[in-house]
Parts: sequence; C-alpha cells; structure tokens
Amino acid sequence: MSDGGNQSCLSTAQDSFSFLVCVFHTLEEWAGLGRAEDYLSVLEYLLWVFTPLAIVFILPFLIVILLYLSILFLHVYKRKNQLREAYCNNLWDGARKTLAALWDGHGAIWHGYEIHGMQKIPEKGAALIVYYHGAIPIDYYYFLANVIIQKGRTCHSVADHFLFRIPGFKLLLEVFSVMHGPQEECVRALRSGHLLGISPGGVREALFSDETYPLLWGNRRGFAQVAIDAQVPIIPMFTQNVREGFRSLGTLKFFRWTYERFRLPFAPVYGGFPVKFRTYLGDPIPYDPGVTSAELAEKVQQAVQSLIDQHQKIPGNVLRALLERFHTRKEDE
Repeated sequence: MSDGGNQSCLSTAQDSFSFLVCVFHTLEEWAGLGRAEDYLSVLEYLLWVFTPLAIVFILPFLIVILLYLSILFLHVYKRKNQLREAYCNNLWDGARKTLAALWDGHGAIWHGYEIHGMQKIPEKGAALIVYYHGAIPIDYYYFLANVIIQKGRTCHSVADHFLFRIPGFKLLLEVFSVMHGPQEECVRALRSGHLLGISPGGVREALFSDETYPLLWGNRRGFAQVAIDAQVPIIPMFTQNVREGFRSLGTLKFFRWTYERFRLPFAPVYGGFPVKFRTYLGDPIPYDPGVTSAELAEKVQQAVQSLIDQHQKIPGNVLRALLERFHTRKEDE
C-alpha cells in the first residue's frame, strides 16, 4: 500500500474499527512486517519439514543408549554372586568389583577389549607393570578392571600430581590405591606383595606422542630402581590402537610450549572412537642383582618397543582400527 493509499484509507474510514484496522496496516507496512511474515512462513515450512527428520535421526541414538545401558546391567548381573560375596567381606572390595564390572562391560561393548598374556600376571606376589601411556589411558582402566575380576587382586598405580588436585577425585584414588610416588612408597607397596602399574612416559607421552607411537621416556630410570630395590620382575604392556581411540593436539607447538614453560598438562583431546583395543603383556623381566637401573630401564624400553613393533601398524589409522572390530586376528601370546 502506497503513502497515498494510506492517506486515502485513513480519510475514508467510516468508523473507529475501520480506522484502527487501517492504522494497523499502515504501521505494518512502515515497519516492514509484511516481509517478515513471509520469512516466518518459510521458517515454519522448514521446521515442518526438518523436525520429523531430526526426530528420525535422534530416536535411534536414544534406543542405542538404552541398549548399552541394558548390556552394562547384564554384565553386572552376570557377576552378582561375586559382588554379593565381596560386599559381605569388605565395603570397598564390593565397590571395586562393581566398578570393575562396569568398566569391563564398557571395554567389551565399545572397544571389543581383549587381553593377551593375562597368565603372566602372578596370582600372588609382587610385580611392576610398565605400560605405554595413551592420550587417555582408558586401556589401563580396562586392564585394572580385569585384574580385579580375573585375579581377585587390586593393582596399585602411580599417577601424575595433577590428578590429586582434581576436585572429587580423592576418594576414587584412595579406593583404587593410586599414588604419586615417591620411590620409597612404590618400593613399600611392592615389598608388601602388591602389583604396581607405572608409565615412565607419563603426561609427556600422553600429550606429545602420536600415531607413530614413539616412547617419550627421556632419561627416566626411577621405575627401574624401584624394581631393583624391591627385587621384583617387570612386566611390559602395550595396547594396540590406543592412540586411535583418543588423540591429542599436544603436537601443536603452542601446547608443547605451554607444558615445557609452565608444566600445565593441557592439550585438547578428541576421539572416543570405538576402535579395537588389544592389550598385550610381554614376558616378565626377572630381577637381576647384577643389572644397573640404567641397563634395566633400557631393557624395559626395548621390551615395550618390541610389543609396539609386533602388534601395532605404524602409523596408526582410525578407519583400519575400526575395521579390526569385525575380524579376528590370531596372535601369539
């Protein structure tokens, strides 16, 4: 409606109602609301078309989530007798076995998790387990769960100091016997007959290693001295495709500089891909009083590197690791 049309409308209005209608249309055109009405009509049409499509894609994910929760429940229920017995004996034993069953179920469902060489973990007595550290060591969590379930033992662990500063983690770390050192405490745990897990690469390896799986141990020999002082064997460990499950952007210069300058273990981690995980335990390296800590550290590093060379295709590939979920590999344990 033109300005002249508006004036004509206002001048020819017969009553107050007609006058108000005319004023409304005049304001609507002046504000451009007529055009906005067309846009709203298009938006309404798009919502009408795409909302059902969105629902179609979202609902299957909700069903999948419900199925995963159901399967996790079945894994726990399958071990109900073990759980009942554990809760009758000790509160934390029951809690550990409950969480172990949940993590074992998660590993079986999401990664088809397998352990090769579990028989090398002693039923009794101490041993030091030395492993390669992924961007997120979720494979080590699965390993701890299987030690609890299959061996009925709790494996103590050495972790970086920053874990002890995370709010709410204190109780979890205590229940699962996680320590940050020093060497004397590690030796004490081993002399008490416990298993102890440690990654010499630690946070540095977690953040800055990549799909070529380099071991970033530097000159760390403390773990070797711990094994010598406690007179225990060392069991090397590596998990196939652990870098394809989760990857870190720590290889970017900024994050490397931040860590080296401020010792802040910060680098974005991405992934969570349901790739195949296989944990391999190497032959135990027995205690030898004639070997120095430097020699033993080198020997252990070579043993872990040998597991990587034998079981990991370099460079790692997410798609290939996903496809490995669908076929079985015959490996020498």
